[in-house]
Amino acid sequence: MLTTRDLQQLKQLNINASEVNKQIESFKTGFPFLSIQKAATVGDGMIRLEDDEIDQLIARYDSARTGVRIIKFVPASGAASRMFKDLFSFLNSSAPRLQDFPVVTKFFEGLYDFAFVGDLEAVLERDGKSLDELLGEKQYQTVLRYVLTDKGLNYGSLPKGLIKFHKYNGTSRVAAEEHLVEGMEYGKSGNNVAIHFTVSPEHLSLFKSTIEKVTKQWPEVKFDISFSEQKSATNTIAVDVNNDPFRESDGSILFRPGGHGALLSNLNDLAAEIIFIKNVDNVVPDRIKATTYRFKKALAGLLLSLREKITDHIKALKTAVNDQEIIVKAQEFLENDLNFKLPETFTGYNPGEKVTFLIAKLNRPTRICGMVKNEGEPGGGPFWVKNHDGSMSLQIAETSQIDMSDPEQAEIVKKATHFNPVDLVCSNVDFEGKKFDLIKHRDPATGFITEKSKDGKKLKAQELPGLWNGSMADWNTVFVEVPILTFNPVKTVNDLLRPQHQ
Repeated sequence: MLTTRDLQQLKQLNINASEVNKQIESFKTGFPFLSIQKAATVGDGMIRLEDDEIDQLIARYDSARTGVRIIKFVPASGAASRMFKDLFSFLNSSAPRLQDFPVVTKFFEGLYDFAFVGDLEAVLERDGKSLDELLGEKQYQTVLRYVLTDKGLNYGSLPKGLIKFHKYNGTSRVAAEEHLVEGMEYGKSGNNVAIHFTVSPEHLSLFKSTIEKVTKQWPEVKFDISFSEQKSATNTIAVDVNNDPFRESDGSILFRPGGHGALLSNLNDLAAEIIFIKNVDNVVPDRIKATTYRFKKALAGLLLSLREKITDHIKALKTAVNDQEIIVKAQEFLENDLNFKLPETFTGYNPGEKVTFLIAKLNRPTRICGMVKNEGEPGGGPFWVKNHDGSMSLQIAETSQIDMSDPEQAEIVKKATHFNPVDLVCSNVDFEGKKFDLIKHRDPATGFITEKSKDGKKLKAQELPGLWNGSMADWNTVFVEVPILTFNPVKTVNDLLRPQHQ
């Protein structure tokens, strides 16, 4: 039961009381598993583009994009602290031996190959120290202190987007800057490059100053850089083991960030025919960007082509309600091009009902999702999923959404050939150019419940439907195979030593 004081707290946080009650009920009942029917594979829910098709789609995009609203959306609020977890363990150990920390050993073996080594040398020199001498004296903890803490680079407290990733002939770039470089190639509309970063409040000013400085390198480009923070209204309530609100020592309710699904609200504030979505840490040096550019533009060309066909079918259905040929053509397009399998009940609908149903399914946000071959990286996979109304559609599903104790479901997961690298090209405006309310197109039954602890007490936390999972469950979805070279995330600092980042 929420008290008067609780309601005042909710008002201050701009959180709706009815939403909190729904979340508490979800803790009690749990979230249902998805009913995956089969993995989406090339030829069965996934497209493999041939070179000539790619060329045609790129031409389609390049010829149209000057008059199209384009935004690049980059989730960049993640802290870099997880990148340096092993380094922190070494730093905080008492008299550690380097040979007992293989990750740290590799870090020091490749230290001079990191893009930030010049900055490290500079802060050490400022304090009268030499990196060469410290390494020669095996003063590894001192070096790490200058990398991770505010004594030096303070990388342990920065967002991942402001870590230097790549070196270029005496200079270097942070991850966020690489997104600007990418945006100038495939995200430009006329002379305008619009990029939106979602950031943490404590890092906003540093992001702004960094971006302002780097954009001066390209005075000929009109950058439209915007930022947003995860909204407090998207925080979710934590509960105790009895599913009652978890209370702090002062009696207030504990609310926690709702996961990356909370960013649906940030995405919902934007409107564009084309929105590129890509995580902040998935960037590469210029020398291998060409493949990324090629496939990003091809996916955008495919999106524009499908949007045009969607518009044509909707207009035809609206002007000829009882035309059976038009209904059949729209049905075939929905099933064959947009991979939506109609429910068995559809055959029993009268013409008017069929038209209403088809328009509702066509007139939805649309996304083209790049998928890479599964080579052991973590991430959700592409599946055919049975929906509540008996239809089947394509979804990106995490294993936490699937009942892995069910042998049949586990076998389907095992047969998945591809996984989700978060490489999406989307449109959130309808056939008339009006913005969709994306909140209406998510599946609220696809949240997550995790067990945590605070102050020595157990609690349960809840995450909103994932941004590219349940938050986009009611979108038109097309999966396209893209090369593994387009996926080079930096999860740990040593990932920057991979050949792709050198």
